[in-house]
Amino acid sequence: MQLLTGVKNPATMVTMATAIIFIASMPLAWSKEQLSSRECEDLGFTGLALCSDCHTLAEYIKDQELVTDCLKCCTEDSDDATSKITYSGAMLEVCMRKLVFYPEIVGFIEEEKDQFPSVNVQYTFNSPPKLILLDDEGQHKESIRIDNWKREHILQFLKEKVEQRSSAI
Repeated sequence: MQLLTGVKNPATMVTMATAIIFIASMPLAWSKEQLSSRECEDLGFTGLALCSDCHTLAEYIKDQELVTDCLKCCTEDSDDATSKITYSGAMLEVCMRKLVFYPEIVGFIEEEKDQFPSVNVQYTFNSPPKLILLDDEGQHKESIRIDNWKREHILQFLKEKVEQRSSAI
């Protein structure tokens, strides 16, 4: 540590070393800043990554900016808090032209969707398949890409995360 070689007072040396450690750790503190689901999607993150996945990524990829973005978009591994969150409704957004490439999603829409009256299908040009989770006011709260999900996964997720309201007849 040549930076501290000219310092004679041990208390000053400890203070300076502490300041250096604090400044060096600032990027780690910044990485816990969370981005919106739309910002994460623009960066290529689907909202499905756990923070432990980001730490594993850091071991193999030496791109600190990519790891930092991953940490800003990840979900904490402890699913106690997140597993209890439910939403008032959801929108399944998909491009009608690309739907042919997603037979599991087609199967869900044709055969299972009616089980979920609070889930609507929206056909948006060039949109990758995703579930947009909505709050009580119908506002976009979270977005999750479902490109590779099987029909059973969509069913299970909606049963756990979207409040079931009875359809009034």
